[in-house]
Amino acid sequence: MKQILFIALFFTLLFTSCSQENKKELHISTNSWIGYAPLFYAKEKGYLDKLNIELITNISLAEAANIYDIGKAEIVTTTQHEYYSLKNSGHDIIPVILLDRSNGGDMVLSNKNINTLIHAKKIYAYLEIDSINAEILQDFLKRYNISEKKMVFINKDQSQIESLQPQDDKNMLVVTYVPYNIKLKKSGFKELASTKKMSTIMVIDALCTNESTLKNNKERLHQLKAVIDRSIQELQADKRASYNLVKRYLENMSYGDYIDSLELIKWINKPSQKLLKRIEPMGYEAKQLIQ
Repeated sequence: MKQILFIALFFTLLFTSCSQENKKELHISTNSWIGYAPLFYAKEKGYLDKLNIELITNISLAEAANIYDIGKAEIVTTTQHEYYSLKNSGHDIIPVILLDRSNGGDMVLSNKNINTLIHAKKIYAYLEIDSINAEILQDFLKRYNISEKKMVFINKDQSQIESLQPQDDKNMLVVTYVPYNIKLKKSGFKELASTKKMSTIMVIDALCTNESTLKNNKERLHQLKAVIDRSIQELQADKRASYNLVKRYLENMSYGDYIDSLELIKWINKPSQKLLKRIEPMGYEAKQLIQ
């Protein structure tokens, strides 16, 4: 009972201690992905509203990054691909809050078996080209020694990709992620590889911002980290309730698919020292991360 009262008191103080910095609304640009469920949950519970933080939801990783790129959001959810892309385009951007690691949530699907693809003369690959999809596809092709020369790359966002139907006269590869994989699999596409089995690639999701936003909103970003930790704890404690809150952000997937999808990520909001050392060369420096 004392522990419950302590937690309630902690969050009461957390939200009532918001300083002048909270007067300016902050925007987080994000997209549909099971690993961002804590943000969707926090939005629906009102936790983000209390911090004067608004979510801008998008249909693709690239679009979420673009919203940040043009200055319509101060914070953005990224994999390392979008983080590097924004950094290399001149943005002063740093990862500040780790969210999750894909553990099967990103995948390669096809209407053919791997042997057919290896011997095919032409393969049509559907993906978000300017996203982590490209790195996953490269890893897949290298793993099975499939030449890029036989590939026809077709750039589509995931809302377009999930409407694809298998065509017998085409060798099709589809790079996708939860929740868009669900409809594709129901259409007949089969999984050939995923981040659970592709040990040579690690997909990290994090919240990124710039030095100025971090400096001017340090207290609020620490509060946001606490809200994310709380949301992860609550959505795991009552999966049915969390599903009802976040399903509209996740293509209205079924409850069963929601439960299965949660198994395809690993929360890294409380990273181990081993993981921190592994991702530091990727640009995720422990000293910059809010832990």
